[in-house]
Amino acid sequence: MVTANETNEGFGGDLGYGGRATLILIDFMHSYFEEVSPLCLPSRDSLHSAARVLEAARHSGTLIVHTKVVFGPDGVDGGVFIKKIPALRNLIGENLMNEFMPDVAPRSNELVIVKQYASAFFGTTLASTLQASGVDTLLITGVSTSGCVRATGVDAIQHGFIPKVVHDACGDRGPAPHDANLYDLHAKYADVIGEPEALKFLGSLDTR
Repeated sequence: MVTANETNEGFGGDLGYGGRATLILIDFMHSYFEEVSPLCLPSRDSLHSAARVLEAARHSGTLIVHTKVVFGPDGVDGGVFIKKIPALRNLIGENLMNEFMPDVAPRSNELVIVKQYASAFFGTTLASTLQASGVDTLLITGVSTSGCVRATGVDAIQHGFIPKVVHDACGDRGPAPHDANLYDLHAKYADVIGEPEALKFLGSLDTR
């Protein structure tokens, strides 16, 4: 992600892992995987990877958080964001487009956070929930890489958490925004890791 030369120039340091982790799955809703949706991604690879990471997190007893987007009547709580991205109007009210994909649907004991903006932290209880649970490390998966994943990663480090973005379990509308944002996240805001490292880390935990 970041070259050795850039590291020598002061970018891309390794954040390591803290003492307690949470897995967050950002917006794995039908809207990103149904061809009729203007938000549909070209691949389901991120969904399949996230499902494997989720299974490992469940086995380890790790705290799991899911997010979804639901707007109120006529998108009034979407402000100018929904004006900038008219495709978000598909997420007004509870409907198929903001239902979770079955592959990663939350269980009854897993937290679901409803949001209206890109970051999972903005206007939600995520930060206080993690702090109250003693969490210091956030494994981030989700869609899209250049939108909600990036915003959540940046906000995570600004709230004092260690962000670990699992690149295999993130997806975007094309390789260019996906790769560019992962590159920048790893240089400045998060550790970008692969699915194998995430699975190995979760496999080392036993929080039950």
